[in-house]
Amino acid sequence: MHYTGARYPMTLNRPIKAVPAATLTLKQIQLLIGLTALWGMNWPVMKYAVTQYPPLHFRTLCMLIGMVAMWGIATKMNVSLKVPRELWGRLALLCIPNMIGWHLFCILAVKELSSGRAAILGYTMPVWAVLSGLMFAHPVGRRGWVGLSLAMVAAMLLLSSEFAAIAGSPLGVVLMLIAAACWGFGTTLVRRFPTDLHALTFTHAMMPPTIVAMGAAAFWFEGTDVGMPQTWPQWWPIFYNALGVFGFCQVAWFSLAKALPPVVSSLSIMIIPVVGVMSGSFFLGEVPRWPDFVALVLILGAMAVILVPRRAR
Repeated sequence: MHYTGARYPMTLNRPIKAVPAATLTLKQIQLLIGLTALWGMNWPVMKYAVTQYPPLHFRTLCMLIGMVAMWGIATKMNVSLKVPRELWGRLALLCIPNMIGWHLFCILAVKELSSGRAAILGYTMPVWAVLSGLMFAHPVGRRGWVGLSLAMVAAMLLLSSEFAAIAGSPLGVVLMLIAAACWGFGTTLVRRFPTDLHALTFTHAMMPPTIVAMGAAAFWFEGTDVGMPQTWPQWWPIFYNALGVFGFCQVAWFSLAKALPPVVSSLSIMIIPVVGVMSGSFFLGEVPRWPDFVALVLILGAMAVILVPRRAR
């Protein structure tokens, strides 16, 4: 696929340097901590939300309010939301896997699975990011493979006591894996087809087509007589997602994904499923088991392998 614009060349064969490790800036560390906490706790929030309100209508409302919140934040920060016309096609390409694919399949899967299982399956995303990166000759390097292996062993440990329940929810598993594959592929595309847009502008520009797609899916699968939420238990998860997830986490994630190699950005957020499992256990009254703590150590090890620079010779 080729794009003729000189400023934003859309070529698939430009050389990419291997990046075996990356050092996060203070701002990136702050973003990572914030989205880890908010995104991790959002898994039980979403599970609760879809028991109170139809999932697709829920997600569409979250995005509508979230887009308004982004506009307010951009105004406060004096960030322009205008997108050059020559980038419209590129943003449409990036929007399909990163926003439409991920959010559509993810929210449908959460309805079928527990919040912990959905979080763990969703964060198999680094595997899909690496596989899609190989399509574009993205180098992974020894550190990348070691970090990926540690993270996947951790995911298997977290799932070790859930295999029987997962076998009983094949639809949810398939939907969540499709969502993770969309996210992983989209993460690779973000780095492959860069833009010079601010992360807030970049995210805001992809919200309208995603809202249209989610709204169409909501009307198709859930009907047109759902109505607006009526009670606080229906509204507060919407506000949490609109402000916390879309207003902050989605923008923070694209900021990291645009700046870091796919393997690094993917593994840097692998602590999120642990937060999802722990917060789900807290809200549901379940007690974490030893595999949860071993998985936490493995994920921290994977992040250290990727993010800690080599000692100078």
